Amino acid sequence: MTSGEGHPRRWAILGVLVVSLLVVVLDNTILNIALPTIQRDLQASQGELVWAVDSYILAFAALLFTWGVLGDRLGRKKILIIGLILFAAASAVCAFSVSSGMLIGFRALMGIGGAAVLPTTLAIITVVFPPHERGKAIGAWAGAVGAAVALGPILGGVLLQHPQWSNWLTGNDWGSVFLINVPIVIIGVIAIIRVVPETKDPNPRRLDLQGLALSIIGLTALIYGIIHASSTKNWLDPGVVIPVLGGIAVIALFL
Repeated sequence: MTSGEGHPRRWAILGVLVVSLLVVVLDNTILNIALPTIQRDLQASQGELVWAVDSYILAFAALLFTWGVLGDRLGRKKILIIGLILFAAASAVCAFSVSSGMLIGFRALMGIGGAAVLPTTLAIITVVFPPHERGKAIGAWAGAVGAAVALGPILGGVLLQHPQWSNWLTGNDWGSVFLINVPIVIIGVIAIIRVVPETKDPNPRRLDLQGLALSIIGLTALIYGIIHASSTKNWLDPGVVIPVLGGIAVIALFL
C-alpha cells in the first residue's frame, strides 16, 4: 500500500468501521425511546433517569482524547476491539439491571468503551484512504451518525412492542434495547479482525501518563459542569461554576 493509492480493501474497511460507529450511536437513540419503560420498571426518579443518559455522555467525552492517544501508540485496531468488547459487555449487564444505580454505573462503562470507537475509526480511515478519497470516506463515516439517529427510534419502538423477546431472558420489558448491541458487536469484531489492518503512529511521542490523567480529570469536571448547567438552567450555580472553572484550569495545566 502506498499513501497515494490507499489500501486495496479500503472500502470494505470503511464498511466495517461504519458498522462499529453505527452500533455506538444507535444505542443512545434507542435508549431514549425506552426511558419511560425503564423508569416504570426500576422505579427510577427523574434525576436518576437523566443520569442513566448523562453518565454515558460524561464518560464518553472524558475518554475520547485518551483512547485516541493510546490508539496512536498501541495500535488503533487493538484499541477499537477493546472498546467495542467493553461496550458490548457493559451493554449486556445493563440489560439485567435491577436498580437505577446499577444501570447508571454500567452505562458509564458503555461510555468508556464507546469513546474508543470515534477516534480510532476516524484515524484508520485517514491512513487507509488516499488524500483525494478521504473526504468521501469521512462523509460516509459521518453519515453513519445520521443513519443511527433515524434508525434508532424505529428499532427501539419495534423492540419495545415485542417485550417477550427480552422478558424471558432478562425478566424485564426493555433489556432488548441493550442486548441488541451484543450480536452486532460480535459480528463487527470478527469483521475487524479479518478486514481491518493494524495501524499506529510511526513516530509516537513519549506517552505522558500525567498529561492523560489531567485531561481525563479536566474533561470530566468540565463536562459535568455543563451537564449540571443544562439541568439547573443556571450557569451561576456553584455546582456549575466550580467544576467548569476547575476543569478549564486542569486542562490548561495539561496544555
